[in-house]
Amino acid sequence: MKYEKKISDKLNELLVKNYDAEKGYINAISEVDNVSVKNFFKNMAEQRSKFARQLRTEIITYGEIPEDSGSFKGTMHRNWMSLRATFSSNNEETILEEALRGEKTSLDEYNELLSNNNFPSRLTDLLREQRNSIEAAINSVKLYEEVLS
Repeated sequence: MKYEKKISDKLNELLVKNYDAEKGYINAISEVDNVSVKNFFKNMAEQRSKFARQLRTEIITYGEIPEDSGSFKGTMHRNWMSLRATFSSNNEETILEEALRGEKTSLDEYNELLSNNNFPSRLTDLLREQRNSIEAAINSVKLYEEVLS
């Protein structure tokens, strides 16, 4: 497999994860009542949309075709979030727990990708920037959990 295809395949995996995260945050907005949490989820959905656009551009740069939707696993996670919220006495806390779990999974995927690949520096910088934003989101979710509990 040629180098460009390998890079594009890895980026497409991240792209799908970002589609899933964006959709998850959009779904979460309707599951919570707290205005601050709604705004946080809206901002996170916008951030993940931006990440997806950036990754799509990189994939095209390598001459490959970007994925155009999320994964079945992501759909199942969003459905699980909705189901948990339905049966939970504290929707915000439950949804924040799921958001935290999803962000930690994303962080692990970015860290693994960055540690196991020798990407061009421009791409490495982009992936590190996105990873750092995910770390910041994790810290924000933890703060919201503390405030709401």
